[in-house]
Amino acid sequence: MTQQRATPGLVHWRGYLAITLLVILPLAVLLVRSGAWQQGLLLYAISCLGATLLLIFSLWLMMFRGYAPWRSQIAMRAALNLPGALLLLGMTLGGGDHPRIHDITTNPDNPPRFVTAAEQRGEDANSLELKAESLSLQRQAYPDLATIVTSIPIDDAFEKAARTAETMGWEIYHRDANAGIIEAVDTTAIMGFKDDIVIRVRSNAEGTLIDLRSVSRVGLGDLGANAKRIRAFRRAFEA
Repeated sequence: MTQQRATPGLVHWRGYLAITLLVILPLAVLLVRSGAWQQGLLLYAISCLGATLLLIFSLWLMMFRGYAPWRSQIAMRAALNLPGALLLLGMTLGGGDHPRIHDITTNPDNPPRFVTAAEQRGEDANSLELKAESLSLQRQAYPDLATIVTSIPIDDAFEKAARTAETMGWEIYHRDANAGIIEAVDTTAIMGFKDDIVIRVRSNAEGTLIDLRSVSRVGLGDLGANAKRIRAFRRAFEA
């Protein structure tokens, strides 16, 4: 009778660590959503990086002949690291070459200004003060962002802008048709980050002009999220 070999401790501990890193992911998200976003993001990054390194270690371990009898166990436990590794890959590829700014507008020369956003954002949020350096970096990074010019009458354009914002899931908290100002907040799906948007509707000899400004409440950079949001609004408005 062939005696069954005991599973090596390294295989067991690799599995325990994989489960731990997997459990940390939702805990990190809950920590971010509770308001401790810096600690939560750090924990999230550690979990994703640890899962990636553990996945690489598992593939390396499976190459050794001495661990051949337990390759299926190692592979099954390595699958627990896939979510974290894929999230890290997504963050790496999605990060791109974006400047560390979080205040983006369609009109750097004359950006729309918020009216009531400061009351919504709280004391610990990023400042809404416009910075020349940020505007300069934006011009270089996002030259495609520009004022939306339309032939739609200003009153109709204002209503369409508000409908577009609501369609995109933004929560409008200030609306002044006389001033041509709409303010809203967009909440990200997973982490629950809140970014404030102001839409300004004006008219001149060219037609009706619509400008946007999107500002993150927390964080030094936004990984291009605010510019992406403005582009999405433009596509939805012009559709």
